[in-house]
Amino acid sequence: MTAVTTPKPTKRPAKEQPSVLFDAPGPRARMRYRIYTAISALVLLAILGVIVQRMAKEHQFDSALWHPFITGTVWTSYLLPGLRVTLTCFAYGSVLALVFGMVFGLGRLSDHAWIRVPAGAVVEFFRAIPLLLLIFFIFSGPATIMDALGYVPIDISATAAVAIGLMLYNGSVLAEVFRAGIRAVPRGQSEAAYAIGLRKSGVMWRILLPQATTAMMPAIVSQLVILLKDSALGFIIGNQDLLAEGAHIIPLQYHSDYTDNKIPAAIVIAAIYISINLTISYVANMLERRSRRSRKSSARTLSADITVQPTPGVGIGAGT
Repeated sequence: MTAVTTPKPTKRPAKEQPSVLFDAPGPRARMRYRIYTAISALVLLAILGVIVQRMAKEHQFDSALWHPFITGTVWTSYLLPGLRVTLTCFAYGSVLALVFGMVFGLGRLSDHAWIRVPAGAVVEFFRAIPLLLLIFFIFSGPATIMDALGYVPIDISATAAVAIGLMLYNGSVLAEVFRAGIRAVPRGQSEAAYAIGLRKSGVMWRILLPQATTAMMPAIVSQLVILLKDSALGFIIGNQDLLAEGAHIIPLQYHSDYTDNKIPAAIVIAAIYISINLTISYVANMLERRSRRSRKSSARTLSADITVQPTPGVGIGAGT
C-alpha cells in the first residue's frame, strides 16, 4: 500500500506571473521582447524628438499656452465637471453594457429558438449600426417621432443618450464575448455537472460562468477601454464631457494673441484619458489575479510531478 503525495507548487517570480492580457513568456520570447522594445524605443524617441522640435518652432511650449492648466479655476470650472460627465457616461454605460451583454449572450445560448433567434437579431442589429449614428438617433429620434405623431416630445439629455448608445453597442459586442467565453469551457465540465444532478441554471451559474470569467477578462477589459474612449462621441450632440470642456471651451476662453492652445489642451486631455485607462487595466489585473486564486473561477489540476512514498511498515506488493 502506498501513499500518494503532491508537492506544493513553487511560486513563480513576479515577472513570470501571467497577466490579464497575455501568458507568461519563455526565456527566448523575453529576449526577443527586450530587443523589440529597445528598437521600438529608439524609433519612438526619434519621432518624439521631431515632434518636440516642431512644437517648439511653433511656440507650443510658451508658458502662456500652458498657464491655464495650472490654474485652479480652469480645473474647477471646466476640466473636473467635464471629467465627472465622462465618468458618469462610462459608469452607466459599462454597467448597463455588462448586464445587456450577459442577458443577450445567455439568450443566444438558449435551447429555445423563440429566445435564441430574437436575442441574436438584437445583437447583430446593434453591432451593425455605427455608434455615432445610434447616439444621434437616441438623442433626437424619440422627440422627432413623438412630435410627428402629435404627442408631447420626449426630451433625452445628451448624457443619457450617450450612456444608452454605449450600452446598446458595447453590450452587443460583450454578448458575443460572453457567448464565446462560455463555449470555451470544456464540454466535460457541464456533462459532469449534469451527471451529479445539477439543473441547467445551476450548471451555468455555478460551473460555466465562474470558469469562463478568466478567459473573458481580457476581452471585457479591452471593450471597457473602448467604451470609455467612445464616450467622447457625445461631443457631437453637445454633451459637456471632458473632451468638450477641454478641447473646445478652454481654447476659446484662454488663448494667446498669436496662437491658440488647442494642442496643450489635447495633451492634457489625452493624459487624463490615459490615466483612467491605466486605472481600469490595473483593477482588471487585480480581479484577474484574484479569480485565478479562487477555486470557483479557475480549475486546479494535479501536478505531473507526483512522488510515491511507501507507507511505513507496508511494502509495495505486500499483502494486507
